[in-house]
Amino acid sequence: MEIEGWTQTLGAGALLGIAAAAIALILVLVIVFKMHAFLTLILVSLLTAFATGIPADQIVPTLVTSFGNTLGSVALLIGLGAMLGKMVEHSGGARVLAEKMVSVFGERRAPFGLGLASLIMGFPIFFDAGLVVMLPIIFAVARRLGNNVLLYGMPAAAAFSVMHVFVPPHPGPVAATELYGANLGIVLLTGVIMAFPLWYVSGYLWGTYVGRRYVLPVPALFGSVDDDVQENPPSVGTVIAILLLPLVLIFMNTGLDFLGSAGVVDDTQTWVHVLSAIGSAPVALLISVLVAIFVLGNRRGEHGTALEKIVDSALGPVCSVILITGAGGMFGGVLRTSGIGDALSTSLGNLGLPIIVAAYIIAVVLRVAQGSATVALVTAAGLMAPAVTAGNFSSLQIVAITLATAAGSVFASHVNDSGFWLVGRLMGMDVKTTLKTWTVQQTLESVLGFALCLVIFWIG
Repeated sequence: MEIEGWTQTLGAGALLGIAAAAIALILVLVIVFKMHAFLTLILVSLLTAFATGIPADQIVPTLVTSFGNTLGSVALLIGLGAMLGKMVEHSGGARVLAEKMVSVFGERRAPFGLGLASLIMGFPIFFDAGLVVMLPIIFAVARRLGNNVLLYGMPAAAAFSVMHVFVPPHPGPVAATELYGANLGIVLLTGVIMAFPLWYVSGYLWGTYVGRRYVLPVPALFGSVDDDVQENPPSVGTVIAILLLPLVLIFMNTGLDFLGSAGVVDDTQTWVHVLSAIGSAPVALLISVLVAIFVLGNRRGEHGTALEKIVDSALGPVCSVILITGAGGMFGGVLRTSGIGDALSTSLGNLGLPIIVAAYIIAVVLRVAQGSATVALVTAAGLMAPAVTAGNFSSLQIVAITLATAAGSVFASHVNDSGFWLVGRLMGMDVKTTLKTWTVQQTLESVLGFALCLVIFWIG
């Protein structure tokens, strides 16, 4: 959010110091004093706004706008995803699919199977939407095999993250591709090739390690272990079809975006707009929820008030997740409004480093400072694009620089990133555990991704 007529007079050093102090205060209040994360984030966002010199009459609008911008997407996705998950869970579908996955992959390879399925789902579906759709299956498998959510949830969450960061048609790599003038087809092919080894090391190996080190029970987001077991659960095929429905609809949307960027379809046509709207994540999930209510509810003999109560019961447990995630977005929004991104990008512009290294470092610093991966990626790419254009780089080297910038934008997710709160709360982790598990995973994903980009750059 930009404030008209106001210019930040503090330098990058002062702004970084304020941001560091604010992050430290959040950690102390939440971890040491056990203050609720929602209240903590609002309080520290307010203090940070005053400290960074945002005009007093614009502080509350800044807080509210940043909160609302985050909730605009997150609340719909989590709320509708929770309803879909509740219907799958209540009908017995999650248990049936979990048993099928265990029978196919075996108990020892179940985390691998969930992660592999998430990699495939993560190609067209965005990170947060994909994770919410997969959660009932992750929870069901975890309950079936020892009630340890991290062992099965972390590999799946990492799979969605890897695809979201490195593979078009996700917005981050597409934006970087356009800014650098890279070949979209080569970016797509390279991202897909990088995705599996990146996930295997930073997602599967790391996820199974922390899953065995931190044994956390499955949260009761979609129902508890003590829920009545359904005597007539749906078939595995029915459950898979319902879970694939949002995937197909969203794939239609992202596919149209990809084809529009490539000039294959005319994205000004009305039919393209209609199909894109139907394939947007909130609408796709809404359609899927309505189908699930009919197929898993009405057709199985549940109607009226009883069915309404089942759907309604999904919303209560996720309210805290939604509000805390929105407050995390509020804190990140205050940091961005303060001008920390512009100050840092100006300061980092003349590092004298190789271009691929400079692009990665700028993205890393911006990501850690203000939280938004998208802002870090677009800012870093915009800053480095003239140098890339002026340089005598091959097509493959430009692709490597593009993906290196994307790798930097995912580094060290922490308290100023709404995704940090989303993953932590959905999996029932406290802040300290989320830092030890998810923050480290994101760092590994970033560093390993950059290492692969260096190899590709050298080859190119």
